[in-house]
Amino acid sequence: MSDSRIHPTALIDKNARLGNDVTVGPYAIIEPGVEVGANSIIMARAHLMTGVKLGRNNEIHPGAVLGNTPQDKAFDHHTVSFVEIGNNNIFRENATVHRATTPGGTTTIGHGGFFMGNSHIAHDAIIGDDVIVCNNTVLAGYVQVGNQAFISGNVVVHQFTRIGDLCMLGGGCGAGQDAPPFSTVIGRSQIRGLNVVGMRRAGLNGPKRLAIKKLYARIFACRGKFEDVLSVVNEIPDGDELALIRNFYQAESRRGFMWPPISEVDKLDDRARSQGKR
Repeated sequence: MSDSRIHPTALIDKNARLGNDVTVGPYAIIEPGVEVGANSIIMARAHLMTGVKLGRNNEIHPGAVLGNTPQDKAFDHHTVSFVEIGNNNIFRENATVHRATTPGGTTTIGHGGFFMGNSHIAHDAIIGDDVIVCNNTVLAGYVQVGNQAFISGNVVVHQFTRIGDLCMLGGGCGAGQDAPPFSTVIGRSQIRGLNVVGMRRAGLNGPKRLAIKKLYARIFACRGKFEDVLSVVNEIPDGDELALIRNFYQAESRRGFMWPPISEVDKLDDRARSQGKR
C-alpha cells in the first residue's frame, strides 16, 4: 500500500493489496484478497468484496458494491469465484457487479467502461472495452457485451443474451435475443437500424459503413431463415469489420437473433444505396 492515500475510517483488510497512489475514502470497505491497481480511487462507502481484482485508474463512486454473491437461490455461498475488472473504468453511485456462480468462475469487465448510477452487472457476465451502461440498467447472468456498445437507461437484458460490438440499445428496451454488431435496438428485441453515429465515432469511414449496410440488407432479407443467413456470412473473409458480423452469427446463440420489422429491411436497403449521403 505504498504511497496510498487512505482515510482513517476506511476498513481495509490486511490481506488486501493496494497499488501505488490508491485513494480510499471515508467508510469504504475493502475485504480480504481484493486487489486494487495503481491510481484507483475508491470513494466513500464503496464496498469491494473478496474475489475482486481491479486494474489501474478505476473510479469507484459512493455506494458501489463490487464482488457480492450472485442473486441465485441455488448458489453455494462457500463457492470461490471472482470479478476481474480492467483499467480506466468508472462505476457510479450504487452500481453493482456480482461474482460468478461456478467454482473458479469469473465475471469479467474490460477497459474504459462507464457504468452509471444503479446499473447492475450480474454473475458470469463478460463485458468488453469502452462499454457504456446507463442508469438503472440491468444485465442478467451470463450476458455478453461487445466493445463500444452503448446501453441506454432502464434497459433489461435477459440471461445468456449477447450484445455485439458497437450496438446501441435504446432507453427502456428489453433485449431477450442476440443483437448483432452495429445494430440499434428498440422495444422488445427489435432492430431499428444501424448505429451509424457510433460507427462514425469509432472511425469507420463511408465505404466501410456502406459495406456493413449492404451486408445487413442481405442478412435481413433472409427474413429470419437462419440457414440462409449462414450462407451469406460464410462468404465473408477475415480481416475487417464484416468479419465481426460473420463471427457473431457463427457463434453459439442461446437466445436466437433479433430482426427488424419487414418495413425496416427495405428502408435499410434504400439507405445502403444512398452512398452519396454518407
